[in-house]
Amino acid sequence: MAKPSTNAGPGGKTGVRIVVCGEKGTGKSSLIVTAAADTFPANVPPVLPPTRLPEDFYPDRVPITIIDTSSSMEDRGKLGEELRRADAVVLTYACDRPETLDELSTFWLPELRRLEVKVPVIVVGCKLDLRDESHQVSLEQVMMPIMQQFREIETCIECSALKQIQIPEVFYYAQKAVLHPTGPLFDQESQALKPRCVRALKRIFILCDHDRDGALSDAELNDFQVKCFNSPLQPSEIVGVKRVVQEKLQEGVNERGLTLAGFLFLHALFIEKGRLETTWTVLRKFGYNNDIKLADELIPYSSFKRAPDQSVELTNEAIDFLRGIFELFDSDNDNSLRPIEVEDLFSTAPECPWDEAPYKDAAEKTALGGLSLDGFLSEWALMTLLDPARSLENLIYIGYPGDPSSAVRVTRKRRIDRKKQQSERNVFQCFIFGPKNAGKSALLNSFLGRPFSDNYSPTTDERYAVNVVDQSGGIKKTLVLREIPEDGVAKLLSNKESLAACDIAVFVHDSSDESSWKRATELLVEVAGHGEDTGFEVPCLIVAAKDDLDSFPMAIQDSTRVSQDMGIEAPIPVSSKLGDFNIIFRRIVQAAEHPHLSIPETEAGRSRKQYHRLINRSLMFVSVGAAVAIVGLAAYRVYAARKNTSS
Repeated sequence: MAKPSTNAGPGGKTGVRIVVCGEKGTGKSSLIVTAAADTFPANVPPVLPPTRLPEDFYPDRVPITIIDTSSSMEDRGKLGEELRRADAVVLTYACDRPETLDELSTFWLPELRRLEVKVPVIVVGCKLDLRDESHQVSLEQVMMPIMQQFREIETCIECSALKQIQIPEVFYYAQKAVLHPTGPLFDQESQALKPRCVRALKRIFILCDHDRDGALSDAELNDFQVKCFNSPLQPSEIVGVKRVVQEKLQEGVNERGLTLAGFLFLHALFIEKGRLETTWTVLRKFGYNNDIKLADELIPYSSFKRAPDQSVELTNEAIDFLRGIFELFDSDNDNSLRPIEVEDLFSTAPECPWDEAPYKDAAEKTALGGLSLDGFLSEWALMTLLDPARSLENLIYIGYPGDPSSAVRVTRKRRIDRKKQQSERNVFQCFIFGPKNAGKSALLNSFLGRPFSDNYSPTTDERYAVNVVDQSGGIKKTLVLREIPEDGVAKLLSNKESLAACDIAVFVHDSSDESSWKRATELLVEVAGHGEDTGFEVPCLIVAAKDDLDSFPMAIQDSTRVSQDMGIEAPIPVSSKLGDFNIIFRRIVQAAEHPHLSIPETEAGRSRKQYHRLINRSLMFVSVGAAVAIVGLAAYRVYAARKNTSS
């Protein structure tokens, strides 16, 4: 028996598993045997063992395993197991038994949905030779209502095992539906290319438009053909392609060549004519997977491999590229990117990466809802910090010209920064802790230049805010504020490495509310203790929010005692309502830049340090004692030796 092929076929598949099911007596087993043996069987067992079609059976050179199934009630559990493992399903009915066709929509197709079998379905009418000739109805007429109800049906075909009619085609279409699926490319309802497919093809068009004139010339079309299909186009073929496009879509061709509209039209035409493999070949040549996203092997994951207390930042090379992109897409030259310009910028990516949390509304916006250059670069800094793979992927989508690994750098470990007493990072992450209604969200809003609101709505999920902070000497640093809801602290601290990513922690309390202060100090002790226990200690600052209100009695004494006991700065008063921030964001960055300072010490941590000092001192005494003993022993040996020689 031939060994299975290890060569991956289209989409990285090394084999296709097709499960054949349907009502009893519809011709399942005969269909399989005839396909494999190229002859109609006289006798077939009720259920066949797995049947393998070799890799050279079809042009894609991917072996097929066909699984026969029983339709009896007692075998329903096994049927369900096989269907869940299928790459495609061949669903049979008998052309001479109309009731088996009805059972497709009353039982079989709903059953596939119930089992959550989300693979292509090929509906096959078997025993075509037995159909009553007096009741001739077209396949399209019969199947159209079923296909409209069940969009998972990829193809319908009728065949005859006895007469050898369209038997190889059944499993060819099933294999093709797996290797070159319709679903990701084409919307059957609207009869149009899907948005993600359009965006990928637009990127490919731009990459092939070497002279950037908005059209593919004959030479560029030929280069594209050679890259994707390893064979050039004849001049007459190029003329023919452009003629087909121009006849159907006037704007598809201009004097410079094939336009983007024409390029997209051609692919829609291929798909409508069932030539999905053409579009898939193009997509895969340019690195796309079945989700129409860049394949993992194109993302240099090794370039941002890091320890828990290291972070990832964009390099100057990447930032310079992004500045150029910002200027390129700022079409009205107003020094900001409006939402429509941001959408245009990411029109060659599968979707805009900033449409959802945590990036949506994380950066400062202009009055018209646009992003300034600082806001634009801040979003990129946040994405690189939280998800470097996503950041690199999107840099590639928008045309980053160099090696993607040159776009990011991994920062030094924070424990080394602490020893060096200086951080070299350009992006700092600050965790914002505090009880409910302390003013955490107001602090984040003010950081993004948003007006103060008296309406209180508690934060239930973590939230990010990112902006550029100007330091002395014209230096700019990027600060990421991560708001931790009070209810989320226990979950956060349940992870040993949760503080590794934190450059500085800020504890906010309502300065007019004593219970808010007490809860903030409890959180400070919890976080500081977690840092001491895990070795990921972080600098901490206390912020006394709502400074426009009267402080609670004993506020100054309490805060002075806590800050002195724990060895950190006294609380910094701010008022979001009055817009008085006491240069808080600059102070946060300055504290993060000096990670050896402002680290709180709990009583437990202090006791532990004293114990270690005591142990070390004892070890030192033991060492000194041992050294004295060794010197004494050496002196005795010298004395003994002399005594022996003199005697």
